[in-house]
Amino acid sequence: MANIKSQKKRIVLNEKRRQRNMAVRSRMKTVIKKVRAAVDAKDPQQIQTALRAAVSQIDRAAAKGVIHRNAAARKKSSLQHLVASVQ
Repeated sequence: MANIKSQKKRIVLNEKRRQRNMAVRSRMKTVIKKVRAAVDAKDPQQIQTALRAAVSQIDRAAAKGVIHRNAAARKKSSLQHLVASVQ
């Protein structure tokens, strides 16, 4: 454990950020799984709804700096290719 006051504060802040980043990443992964499940079910209405939610969550994660913007673009592109292959 750190002795310096500012370092103790850093430890607390880093933990808060880690928890928030984990929550954002988990939410993003969940909506991506929903898109894949909708594609497997071949339900066009559900696919579009899930894709819209997934793209939104991926963009939020990139905006918050949880994932890199190129990684966000890659994830969105792969999902859109997956959806296009079904339709």
